[in-house]
Amino acid sequence: MTSSGALDGSVPRPLSSVDDGGPDGQLFDRAVEAMPRERMRMLQLDRLRAQLAGLAGRSPFYADLWAEHGFDPTSVTSLEDFDAPLTTKEMLRDSQLEAPPLGRHAGVPMADVVRVHASSGTTGRPSYVGITARDLEDWTQVVSRVLYCEGMRPDDVVVHAFGLGFFVGGLPLKDATERIGATFVPIGTGSSDRVVQSIRDLGGTVLMSTPSYATYLAEYCRNKLGLEPVELGLRKLLLGAEPGASIPAVRARLEADYGAVVGDGMGNADVFPIYLASCPEQDGLHLCAEDQLLTELIDPQSGERLDWTQGAEGELVVTHLQRECVPLVRFRVRDRVVVAATSCPCGRASPRLHCVGRTDDLLFVAGVNVWPSAVKDVVASMAPRTTGAMQIVLSDPGPLVRPPMRVQVEYGLDVEDLDELRVDVENMLRDKLVVAATVDLVPPNSLPRWEMKAQLVRRRR
Repeated sequence: MTSSGALDGSVPRPLSSVDDGGPDGQLFDRAVEAMPRERMRMLQLDRLRAQLAGLAGRSPFYADLWAEHGFDPTSVTSLEDFDAPLTTKEMLRDSQLEAPPLGRHAGVPMADVVRVHASSGTTGRPSYVGITARDLEDWTQVVSRVLYCEGMRPDDVVVHAFGLGFFVGGLPLKDATERIGATFVPIGTGSSDRVVQSIRDLGGTVLMSTPSYATYLAEYCRNKLGLEPVELGLRKLLLGAEPGASIPAVRARLEADYGAVVGDGMGNADVFPIYLASCPEQDGLHLCAEDQLLTELIDPQSGERLDWTQGAEGELVVTHLQRECVPLVRFRVRDRVVVAATSCPCGRASPRLHCVGRTDDLLFVAGVNVWPSAVKDVVASMAPRTTGAMQIVLSDPGPLVRPPMRVQVEYGLDVEDLDELRVDVENMLRDKLVVAATVDLVPPNSLPRWEMKAQLVRRRR
């Protein structure tokens, strides 16, 4: 098996040439991930210009969009003057409705597609993502870097508790795990007994799942099996698909429950299955696909580009530099991020980001921005007085919320004074998030548990 890493993107490099770098002994693709910034920017510009030139002739979607906005794909001379119009998820859905199955932006005929994945959508119709053989190699390369960054090693036994169907957290993670040389155990969702049995029978060292499922499994072990999660012997929890592993209180609780290191990864079906990953420094998520993906920061309201400097906050925008099928140009990911740093002691030169939340999840309460993940962090930090489980309950569609915001919170098993706890949670939300909230305390295990993405907001019909 090979790992593509040549700077021209044409010649795959053997896995054996991926070397051991950094003081922590972390494995990573040194040729790319430790590349000096100026050289990386030059590589990105070369690949961007080639991608734009080719895409203009094979994507009617982009040809029409660029003509409408007066953008000349051959005019880009620097990354700073790259001003193509932004692309949105809604535009991609419309493109696929106009020219099914993959859309006017597909870029290649269906005969060149070797696999199709899909992302779930609010419209009820999935958004299909096709990949060519070249795209599949690039996906595997990037996801392998992510899993290396998070701590996966060839001697790991990886119990996979994500779905294995259309979801990009399935087969792409299998491909990357096998590329690394670790043992992949495909369990999927809905079978916690089998997850526990497989970990114990096969000597599982890594659990791969959502943070919600890792939380659920810890409760399942205690309540159903009389087993402390730490007794499973896991060394790592590699989590993703939703906020959680980077929320300090949630990560601390999971690390204490399992006695394991928690790694976090972020991705997007339209972009890459995973392209952001935590390293042992646990201070933000590294961009692990800089040779494949140009990233920008914009103001979510105005769409204006923001300077990429430490502490900058905005919405992430990405452009594929080599994608053949369904390529994206200046795509609004809708993740709101903060630039944590532009270098790292682990040896990686890529920037690190903190994800604040999704711009389409943001709530506004009396003029205050409230991220559901921030409410989750406050509630989880009050364990064991709370179980950490919570839901924001909206009577209107949002994002405008008439104060006070209503939050359901599970109290802990040993809480005696519920009135005191209710006041404390409301005060903590007010002090930490500057938001007026009414807290409804509910019994332990009464709120839904999720094997996939947790729903932190519930909208009443």
